[in-house]
Amino acid sequence: MSEKKIFTDSGIEIKPIYCTPIALNEMPGKYPFTRGVHETMYRDRLWTMRQYAGFSTAEESNKRYHYLLSQGVMGLSVAFDLPTQIGYDSDHQMAEGEVGKVGVAIDSLEDMEELFAGIKLQDVSTSMTINATAFILLAFYIALAKKQGADLKKIAGTIQNDILKEYAARGTYIYPPAPSMRLITDIFEYCSREIPKWNTISISGYHIREAGSTAVQELAFTLANGKAYLQAALAKGLDINIFAPRLSFFFNAHNDLFEEVAKFRAARRMWAEIARSLGATDPKAQMLRFHTQTGGSTLTAQQPRNNIVRVTLQALSAVMGGTQSLHTNGFDEALSLPTEEAATLALRTQQIIAYESGVTNTPDPLAGSYFVESLTNEVEIAAKKMMDKIEALGGAVKAIEQGFIQEEIARSAYEYNQSIEQNKKIIVGVNKFTAEENEKPSVLKIDDSIRNVQKQKLESLRKRRNNSVASDCLERIKQQANSTENLMPAVIEAVENLCTLGEIADVLRSVWGEYQG
Repeated sequence: MSEKKIFTDSGIEIKPIYCTPIALNEMPGKYPFTRGVHETMYRDRLWTMRQYAGFSTAEESNKRYHYLLSQGVMGLSVAFDLPTQIGYDSDHQMAEGEVGKVGVAIDSLEDMEELFAGIKLQDVSTSMTINATAFILLAFYIALAKKQGADLKKIAGTIQNDILKEYAARGTYIYPPAPSMRLITDIFEYCSREIPKWNTISISGYHIREAGSTAVQELAFTLANGKAYLQAALAKGLDINIFAPRLSFFFNAHNDLFEEVAKFRAARRMWAEIARSLGATDPKAQMLRFHTQTGGSTLTAQQPRNNIVRVTLQALSAVMGGTQSLHTNGFDEALSLPTEEAATLALRTQQIIAYESGVTNTPDPLAGSYFVESLTNEVEIAAKKMMDKIEALGGAVKAIEQGFIQEEIARSAYEYNQSIEQNKKIIVGVNKFTAEENEKPSVLKIDDSIRNVQKQKLESLRKRRNNSVASDCLERIKQQANSTENLMPAVIEAVENLCTLGEIADVLRSVWGEYQG
């Protein structure tokens, strides 16, 4: 336990840990980790402060990254545009109107080089929100790290790589479930050997919640998906004590502060039990480590500056719930991509919580509260009942294929919207305390010329590269896809020889087809 002494502004010493009879049997850093994955939590190390950013071209996004790093961001979090997420190059007809709009366009290794120009990958932790094409973006990142001369054993970061929630809640899938799960376990296997500090998946409840689930459903569906990934890796013959420590989770933070704290505490306890039941004996393989993002769906276009308060409450719930990293949304994100002003204020929100609020001075500051302890138990019981239903259907994959999870989310989303329309739930500035708004905040707009820029880059790349070598690389990926060999080495070789994201995705489309959900 840390010997560092911390005091309130009145001079009262804050003890390293507080216990009441209701919390005595569980300690931070100890199984089942209800009270946190580290013994001292933020007393010794704060969460990683990330800001999710990516728009337009790689060059424009790079400028935002340098700005955020100069303002105190501890890790980068990359948003990719829709064509990149679903495996189309920017010059594909399906990409028209979407290039650079909701994230940055990345077609090739050269784009990745521009995205991280002046940033040493060995010195920064990078999170990438990418799923169906996660294996290609990871290959770009590894190839760039090699070009920079980085020690791959020291490269740190996360790819979301969670395809099951795409089928259930978000929709940016490409391939059917079986080959998609194969790609994920290939990544587990490759990274555990070559880049051991990399988090190979971020099992995401965030998008499940954004689609309209409740907190309990978010927890149940996320952990059910996580269990399915564990089982798939075990079926491939991987060692749970080696690959499970590199699994991370990604949760949403909504406005009900106490329910969110209870959800995070229950998640750790439940995952520890799941991992242990599947054979994990290393405590690190039993720990649920998670990133949090404040709730995008809670942001309102009406009176958008009210969102500053919402984001603050949500960020507090994540911190008091023990998150390992955090992204706070810009107040203007219901209107557009965040402006520099909004992104900076969102970061300052985290910094004020970290350095001025005092909530970081003791692990699990709400431990022992009769309300929080009881609510943690109640959330766990309800989530387990939902997980039992999923198990009865044959597990997460079967539950998704049968539409059970999608129907549950849709029902909850409908009921929530009805409660707002009927004024049973108050949203300040929307259905109560409304006001005439004369001033509109400035918004960040991306024009369609970005596609022409990317098309010109692709045309130049295809003229300059050795197309014979590129074709051989793509053929090798096709052959590997029809075998049981790990695909990652062939994909890395392909991107190093300037094969594009769309070309690689299309080769696998020709082998596996596309999922028609």
